[in-house]
Amino acid sequence: MTLRTDLSPLYISLATTCVATAGTFVLGVVAARAMHGRRGNLRAWMDGVLTLPLVLPPTVVGFCLLLAFGRRSPLGLALEHIGVMVVFSWPATVIAATVVAFPLMYRTALAGFEQVNPTLLDAARTLGVSEWTVFRRILLPLAAPAVVAGTVLAFARALGEFGATLMLAGNIPGRTQTIPIAIFSAVEDGNMALASFWVSLIVVISIAMIRLLNLSGSVIKKQRNKGVLSAPHSLEAEIRPAPKSNQLDFAALLQVNLCKELDGFNLRVNLQTGKGALGLLGASGAGKSMTLRMIAGIAHPDSGRIILNNRVLFDSDERLNTPAAKRKIGVVFQDYALFPHLTVAENVGFGLMKMPENASRLRVDRLLNLLHISELASRFPRELSGGQRQRVAVARCLAIEPDALLFDEPFAALDPHLRRQTEEQLRETLSDYRGAVIFVTHDMQEAFRFCSDLAVLDEGCVIASGPRNELFDQPRTVATAQLTGCKNIVSARPSKPDAIWVQSWGCELVSSFPVPDSLTHIGVRSHQILLQQSPERENTFPCWLMEMSEAPHEVTLYLHLHTEPQNGDSAQLQADIPKEAWHALRIQAQPWRITFDPARLLLLQG
Repeated sequence: MTLRTDLSPLYISLATTCVATAGTFVLGVVAARAMHGRRGNLRAWMDGVLTLPLVLPPTVVGFCLLLAFGRRSPLGLALEHIGVMVVFSWPATVIAATVVAFPLMYRTALAGFEQVNPTLLDAARTLGVSEWTVFRRILLPLAAPAVVAGTVLAFARALGEFGATLMLAGNIPGRTQTIPIAIFSAVEDGNMALASFWVSLIVVISIAMIRLLNLSGSVIKKQRNKGVLSAPHSLEAEIRPAPKSNQLDFAALLQVNLCKELDGFNLRVNLQTGKGALGLLGASGAGKSMTLRMIAGIAHPDSGRIILNNRVLFDSDERLNTPAAKRKIGVVFQDYALFPHLTVAENVGFGLMKMPENASRLRVDRLLNLLHISELASRFPRELSGGQRQRVAVARCLAIEPDALLFDEPFAALDPHLRRQTEEQLRETLSDYRGAVIFVTHDMQEAFRFCSDLAVLDEGCVIASGPRNELFDQPRTVATAQLTGCKNIVSARPSKPDAIWVQSWGCELVSSFPVPDSLTHIGVRSHQILLQQSPERENTFPCWLMEMSEAPHEVTLYLHLHTEPQNGDSAQLQADIPKEAWHALRIQAQPWRITFDPARLLLLQG
């Protein structure tokens, strides 16, 4: 049979597919954004409904559309009343193609959104931008490969749609006959040459779309590798770094009283910043990071109050909850949460989009100079070292001129040498900052160097707080002593008003302080144990060395009290002494003499 030259199925298919793909793109992305981050049974049911056209036979989908838009349906009658006829019209082909292609766009976009690190979205919110900006500048660009893939798949599905279109739009040449329907008609008429032509054409279009899908990934990758902002202009006036200070001096007041039920325990936090940075100490899982998230507004407490400089940010009684974007609180996350598709300069200036361009650029320049990262302005986060990424994160927070800064273990990912360098750089950078600062860490030495006040969080409760020297010198609880680095903690009981009986050490220790009746444990810091003392001193006992461990500048000794250790005995004490003292001690005959300073004993409650 001869090949007919009527190309109307091609025009109809392309027009239908393009319009359906555009509609599917909008509807799919909107639906995916609405479902992103939702959990629970409602999410499962909604997800099932939105995905249903993907698993139903196309004829069933077409039948359901016919029931919805048919002349006897309520919607069909309403449309007919205003002169609109859907069934057996070109719009019907668009509706059918959109419905069957939608699940592919929705599922692919949703999968892309869920692959984006949620910390990046939280970081964007704390920089004062709207949810629309977070979506447009962070979520959508980072999920772009999945969104593009979903668009191409939706196009291909709409192009090949047959069953639902035939049910709703029929087979009207020049009006609703798409290429798949034209193939069906040609085969039904026995015109195999025409059917082969349409099949070849749709295969070529499909291969072109697959090629486009592959090219789109390469284009997106090249765009991410291309810097958008050039290096910042030099400032007319040189910015001099602030002088170093041994103690950071902040003036802002942050009051926090919050409760939140978590898995395994209830988080109850009562904090107040004073003059200097407040260090929040605690073991992993104690609730430190969640506390910062609630203060920043990216997690919601069950009850309580947050006040910053007389501004009430959260009050459960008044049902007040200021969004994170309006709290003016900067957060330096543990992984820094830099936006990977933006350059250093774009990261720093992200929260300044509402400012005039010149003013924004000038502020970015100033901060890049202040943190000594001007030469990195056009680089991407993946091209930076850990210390450089941290400085960019700090600059990004300072750019919005926050009333408070929250640091979530900012040095945890750095090696010891770089950690100390970065710590000094941060101290220098913040020396002129006058906002409130909370510094979360589980490293007590880091907290002692950086903070003037400390709070100890244990299983969701603040068990101790106060000036750093006070907490280190006289912790009141076992958990506080452990978190402040005490390595020798054992059960004990009061024996006299000024003495403690320690069963596991087999001795009574005299204290310079009155012994409380509530005492349950005693602690001795390993570096405060004295050796080679005369036996006449209080709290002095013979000891034998069981094992030793050598570090670059000190030696750790594991000791046994009173009697020479036998096979099966374990060490009772750990003592850390300088190497110079070890060289003198090791040539002395054992037993050595060990002294517990009565003024250095830690009287603890369990």
